[in-house]
Parts: sequence; C-alpha cells; structure tokens
Amino acid sequence: MREIIVILFSFVLCSSNSLCAQAKKTDPTLTRVLFVFDASKSMKTIHNSKTRIQGAKELFYKFLDSLSKQKNTQFALRMYGHTVKYPPGDCKDSKLVVPFGKNNIAIIKSKVAEAKPTGITPIEHSLTESANDFPDSKAVNMIILITDGIEECEGDPCKARQKLMEKGIVFKPFIIGIGLTVEQIKTFECVGDYFDFDNPSLINDISSIISKQKLNKTTSQVNLLDSKSLPTETNVNMTFYNTAKGSYVYNYIHTLNQKGNPDTLYLDDYPTYKVIAHTIPPIESKEVKLSQGKHTIIPIDAPQGFIELRRPMGVYNFNEKVKTIVRQSNSNMLTLHVQQINTIEKYITGNYDLEILTLPRTYINSVTIVQSQTKIVEVANAGMLTVKALDNGDGSIYKDTKKMEWVCNLNTTTSQIYYLQPGNYRIEWRSKELKGSIYTIEKKFTIKSDVETKVELYR
Repeated sequence: MREIIVILFSFVLCSSNSLCAQAKKTDPTLTRVLFVFDASKSMKTIHNSKTRIQGAKELFYKFLDSLSKQKNTQFALRMYGHTVKYPPGDCKDSKLVVPFGKNNIAIIKSKVAEAKPTGITPIEHSLTESANDFPDSKAVNMIILITDGIEECEGDPCKARQKLMEKGIVFKPFIIGIGLTVEQIKTFECVGDYFDFDNPSLINDISSIISKQKLNKTTSQVNLLDSKSLPTETNVNMTFYNTAKGSYVYNYIHTLNQKGNPDTLYLDDYPTYKVIAHTIPPIESKEVKLSQGKHTIIPIDAPQGFIELRRPMGVYNFNEKVKTIVRQSNSNMLTLHVQQINTIEKYITGNYDLEILTLPRTYINSVTIVQSQTKIVEVANAGMLTVKALDNGDGSIYKDTKKMEWVCNLNTTTSQIYYLQPGNYRIEWRSKELKGSIYTIEKKFTIKSDVETKVELYR
C-alpha cells in the first residue's frame, strides 16, 4: 500500500566553492521554508475515509498556520505532478508555483486548494530543483516535502540528497509517515529520521524541531595535531570521503579561527566519513560518524616541519630547471614529492632522502624533519665546462674518484657546453675517424662554482 508521508529537509545553502565553516553560529534573522507539494495521481487513493490529497492539504494548512507564527519567516511553494496527466506523465513535471516573498500565505493556500491529482511523482527531480528556489544563503533555508512517498521516475531521494550535497548544501531531513511498513521506512533511512504522521502533537513537534534546528546544527572540527598533540597545524586541504560509497563529499582548506582554534564545519550527519589531510605525505583519520545536533572533534596526527632548498643565483645556474625528488627514507625509492630549488615546503615529521637533479645528481640521505623547524639544504653553484675537439667523437664525463662514476655522455659535435657541480672530473673520448681503442684520450679537470673551465680534446 502506498501511504502519505511528509519529509522535512532543513539545510544551510552555500555556494559550491564556499566554506560552510564560515557560517555564523548565531540564529539568522530570516527563515525560509519551501513547501514541495505532491499533486500526482496516486494522491487520489483513500486513506482513513478521505483521499490522500485531502489529508495532505489539511496537514499542509496546519503546517503553514503553525510556522507562520514564527517571526521573520518567508514561504514558497513548489508543486509536482500537477500539469501533465498520467499516463504518460512527465518526470520533469515540477514547478516553483509561488516564489519566496512577504505576505504570500493566502496565495500559497489558494494554489494548494486548487491542486488536483493528475500526473506522475518525480521526487528526486523535485528535490534537486528545489535547491534553485532559494534567493541566497543568507537565511536558514528549509524544505518540507509532502508526498505519498512513491518515486515513479526511477529516482531516489537518497541520490537527490547526494546531488544537493554536491552543490554545497548541508541539510537535515525528518520523515513523517502514515502507517509505513518497516521495509518502507528502510527505503528512507538515507534521508533522515522517521516520525509518526498520526501523532496528535506532530505539528508542535515539527515547529519545535525547526526552532531547534536553527540553533543545534551538526558541527565538527578537524584537529591537525602537532608533536605535542596540540591542534596547531593548519592551512592544509582536507577531503571528506563517504566511506560507504568511496566518493568524496567535501573539500575544505583547514583554517584556524581568530582565537587560534580549528574552524567549525557544518556537515551532513548521514554519511560515515574518513578525512584525508593532504599533507606531504597525506594522513588520514579513523572512520567518523557525526552525531546529529552535536559537535564532533576529528583528530589527525599531522606534526610538520619544513625543508628549504637554497641555491643562490650564480653565473651558470639555471635554477628553474633544477628540481629535487623527495622520498621517505626506506620507501623503496617511491617518489613522494618534487620540490623546486629556492622554495620551502612543509612535510610530516620524519626522515627523508633527497635526490637533487643537478649534473651530476646530488644525493642527501636521512634529512630529519622536526616539528615547526626548517631544515636548510644548500646546493653549491654550478660551473661551466666547455669541451672542444677537431673531429666528431664519442665519449663520457666521469667524476674523478676511486670508482669511475658516470655523469653523462658527450654528444658528437666538436663544441659542447655542460653545467656541472663543483668537483674533480675526467673525460674519456675518441675521435670517430680513429678506429682503434688505443686512440682514447683522457682529460682530467676541476670544476669550481661560477667559473668556466675549458677542455680541448686535441692537445
């Protein structure tokens, strides 16, 4: 049996990229209530000696009269299933009939009084469209949906809720139903809490719920803990994932408020979350379930320090081309980050190995990062090597150590330039015209910072 139910959504409406965390905790001066009224054909069914739509209208009038007593409240009306006859019906048959405004209660009542069950029931579509019915986010914005609860367009109120969340809407749902079975109630578990339609104190309860919703929002804060377990870390992007779906719900840049405390976030309490703090490397929280109307603290251990890579601009430096591969020590050469020369980057405390892409490469292992401290890594300026030959040839540059350490291969032209780190080197080279290995030429030389060194392979 299809029964009348009422679903109440109360939410704070934000733009997709704005931070709901910046919303004030004080009660806003204006409350907006949007009624979404079902006028589909299924509302003709008899329930307790009257049609569902008669019962829905009576309930609607009581809601409107009760809520209109609250100060500084505006109303609007959206209807669906009221213009296109079923069959076939139209799954987009949903329209804002009366927009928000002052002194419009009489016209809203008249539009509901005129409603005749006609079309199909597009609940998901109507809920998604209702997000566009509010002029702005400067008020407490609410939706009350009155319907028989049967989605006839292959929609899902749960999916509509997700779509609203993707638009930056955080909302609180309450479901009021008439004689719903356990299975029917379960279909709305993702939407909110269930209330009995036949409860004689229902109207007062809903009015009280709305008043409390203004003041008792579900909130949370993420504490990014330093090495002393104090919430001092900040300015890190956080991603909130719905663990059941494995998809992200929110992205916020962590902020400390004017008092130095982690900022308050207004979040939907339905999903179970896992929070990823995008530090280097990223750190994740345990699974978190928010409690409706309560404040939840989400702790993440994220002590951080800094690596500063320094290399003064010299005569032969091209610092914009020099990058540093950063790896966690004992990470099997897994690249964690690539940092530019002459920059400062924040890392989770611990030990890191650096591979600086100079020529030859510079390796610095076991760089220890300490809480709130900066580890300075200085890189020497390069020198310039000019190589000249009379003929084209083949050869390589090596560091002049006990073990021949290859640096790079020479090209085959007669004039070449290389920018090398300070140190002792040697070149092994043979002209292409000479076909014997005994014609290999070896040249030793020293590179100094900001100094040009010339090697002639014909002397």
